[in-house]
Amino acid sequence: MLRRTRLRTMTVVLPFGYEYGDGAAAQITRQIESITSHPEVNRILILHRNLRDRLLIAASSEILRKVRFIEIDTWLSGRAMQKILDACDSDALLLMLDSHEIAFEPRSLEQFLAAIEHADAGLVYSDFRQVRGSEAMEYPTIDYQLGSLRDSFDFGHLVVISKGAAEQALKKYGPIDPAFKWGGLYDLRLKISTDLPILRIPEALYVKKAAAIRSAQAGQETGDQKICQVDTTDSYYQIEAEHILTAHLKRIGAYLEENFSPLPPPVLDCPVTASVIIPVYNREATIVGAIESALNQITSFSYNIIVVDDSSTDRTTQLIRQIADKHRKVIHKTPRRRDLGIGGLWNEAIYSPECGLYAVQLDSDDVYSHSRALETMVGAFRKPTGNSGAAACDTPRYAMVVGSYTYVDFNLKEIPQGLAQHRELSLENGRNNILRLDGPGAPRAYYLPVLRRIGFPNVSYGEDYAVILRISREYQIGRVFDSVCLVRQWEGNTSRSLPLGNIKSTSLKEIVPASLGNQQEFILRMRPILMPLIAATRNRYNAYKDYLRTVEIQARMNRH
Repeated sequence: MLRRTRLRTMTVVLPFGYEYGDGAAAQITRQIESITSHPEVNRILILHRNLRDRLLIAASSEILRKVRFIEIDTWLSGRAMQKILDACDSDALLLMLDSHEIAFEPRSLEQFLAAIEHADAGLVYSDFRQVRGSEAMEYPTIDYQLGSLRDSFDFGHLVVISKGAAEQALKKYGPIDPAFKWGGLYDLRLKISTDLPILRIPEALYVKKAAAIRSAQAGQETGDQKICQVDTTDSYYQIEAEHILTAHLKRIGAYLEENFSPLPPPVLDCPVTASVIIPVYNREATIVGAIESALNQITSFSYNIIVVDDSSTDRTTQLIRQIADKHRKVIHKTPRRRDLGIGGLWNEAIYSPECGLYAVQLDSDDVYSHSRALETMVGAFRKPTGNSGAAACDTPRYAMVVGSYTYVDFNLKEIPQGLAQHRELSLENGRNNILRLDGPGAPRAYYLPVLRRIGFPNVSYGEDYAVILRISREYQIGRVFDSVCLVRQWEGNTSRSLPLGNIKSTSLKEIVPASLGNQQEFILRMRPILMPLIAATRNRYNAYKDYLRTVEIQARMNRH
């Protein structure tokens, strides 16, 4: 624990990027003058890339004496983070995480310092408000847990770091690697969290003002990208973040070596080798294509298609029945319960007597990429021996296989980002790196004897994540890096329309009367009101995933 002393001073770090446009000087001046009005602030660090003489701050000489410019390479590299810490001559460091203009409540900085002092916290953050015209909307953040290991964890727009905590963590666990191109803050945060709490203040202590001023020419010159912009899809970013996370898991005793439990023997009374599982609710536009793509599979083994219909209210149920009447492979299930999430629908399929030895995912929005996709997924379970068969009596090598997919539009035409392989879920370290990732990738296939031991939680977000965490603790997970599925991105796509709160809904359009007139304009006007609700819903789901990670980490720590 840190020795409790009165914290009085703060260094504030502001990123400056050319995305401010023509109003850059005026905006950064307003920000500096507002910040220096707080007596706790004794230093302002302005981060920039190749600033040269393009920024003119029209502030007083007294204010400018507190300002120091620091040139950085990337956001936030190991070198950049160390430069910031070296330049901080205060008790705490307030780090802006993006280039939005922020206004603080009168005593908010004092509250941040008091929270660090009284809770012996290493890092604190808070809720905030967003001002849009005459409206001020509350945006809650989420509490930090042991399992809050995502490099994308949403702290809001700023964090306050105890300088003493940072120094203590780096002294004990080693300095930030200067070779890190993006992970300086991520590494520091995890090292601090090893011994000290990371604390959320559930109070809006600052206001995020309207979007920064932009000009049509802003950012067009070479090197004028947004200073806070990070491409998290970059393979080197993923490798770096995985390295940082792996070191942290070893530090806290939650790292798993490549020692896997033996798989249970096959369930010999399975009627088929594989079952394609399709949970569905109100997908009359896509369900036929999904089922037909499964029917068109060419396999060396027997399979069926279990469609679990969550009492659809459109023509989905009728369309499934029509296909099931013609094809014996299609099994149409309609659960009596009306409170089932996606996980509950999966349980209806995997615990049914019709389920095969391997349960293979297919979302109702999507189709398989080709006629050998199911053969590819089931074949990936086999041990690498000379036997190429997929006999149901063979014990597989993996408890689960995760495939790859291609993004397409509604008409199945490929769109950016194209092929998604999620190579960060590797055979070598995937069981550890999954604790950093938001999801396991898709499509997924499961070995039924293992899956039935675990089952899915009855939720509609994170049900697949809960299962892969549990499986990866004991068993090895296989991979397929060729595309086996086409994933539609359209306005009705499940992943694009999270239910609001606990309401089982798919789209705002469904609850807006068609007789209203211009529906699109109405929805656009409703967006500012709905955004806080959407943010709260997303936070609820992310908090659930953090909970799953917390439980999993505790279980892994107890294994040692």
